[in-house]
Amino acid sequence: MTNPKADQHFPAFMGIPTFLFTPYAQTPAELSESDADVAIIGAPVDMGVVNRPGARFGPRAIRQAAYFGSPSSALYHMGLDVYPLRELNVVDFGDAICPPSSLSQSHDAVRMKVTQALQAGALPVVLGGDHSITLPSATAVAQHYGYGRVGMVHFDAHADTGPSSHGGVLIGHGNPMRRLIESGAIPGKNFVQVGLRGYWPPGDVFDWMREQGMRWHLMSEIESRGFEDVLDDAISEALDGAEYVYLSVDIDVLDPAYAPGTGTPEPGGITSSELLRAVRRIVGAVKLVAVDVVEVSPPYDGPGAITAEAAHRVVLEAISALAHQRSQTEA
Repeated sequence: MTNPKADQHFPAFMGIPTFLFTPYAQTPAELSESDADVAIIGAPVDMGVVNRPGARFGPRAIRQAAYFGSPSSALYHMGLDVYPLRELNVVDFGDAICPPSSLSQSHDAVRMKVTQALQAGALPVVLGGDHSITLPSATAVAQHYGYGRVGMVHFDAHADTGPSSHGGVLIGHGNPMRRLIESGAIPGKNFVQVGLRGYWPPGDVFDWMREQGMRWHLMSEIESRGFEDVLDDAISEALDGAEYVYLSVDIDVLDPAYAPGTGTPEPGGITSSELLRAVRRIVGAVKLVAVDVVEVSPPYDGPGAITAEAAHRVVLEAISALAHQRSQTEA
């Protein structure tokens, strides 16, 4: 395992960009030997996209985001009063080997990589990639912890529960949540969606979602009831009979003003500060077992790579909330 910046100070634009310049584990054995608490995993996949491609470049863009240099142990979360990388051992486990010509082989690689992280005792944080990668990632998590024991909180503009994508394709970024429920990996009643809006999916898909016992919170509900009340409900619903929570964040839950670099932008979303606050709140309240952040498409990003920056902060907020949770437990 290598960490060329461990003992030196470097600016953010120098060196090999692992996430926050954390150590890089090339093999499962190296990850196990590192005693990592968190494993960062890239899933450079966008063959499941039906609109604008480019999410395969998301993992690299997220890793390169932020102005922080080395050493990352100096990072201090003001609001939580914690040094996240002093409390947690975060290791970059590299990318799943995803051939751009095969979605099925790419999904197999993601599932294997997440499984290896779990077997090493690390919490996987997966950088997408299109949202289809949640299917293999969450399947691996459910296989590890047990079907029916994991709930999901899913931030997205879209439900991703379509019966199929264009042309009858059963696996893509428009239907991973349906496939997860059909397989039994995540129970429908523990599947909670936040931020839905726009004009897709149609009503019959929502009928199917009701039949599965799914819960969802539209943007209109957030606007009328307030985000804090919605988050209270989302946490309790995800844990209604489940023990653990998988957090999946599609960056298009943000209004395009905050995240233009995504494949299916939908106006009228939440702000960056609202999303980061929600991530802190959820991670601090549950037994988190995995995170993914998906649908960052750098070719469409705005000046300053603001979408990649927002995605980077989602990951860092989750890590910081985990670190705060640990510090409070040990206090």
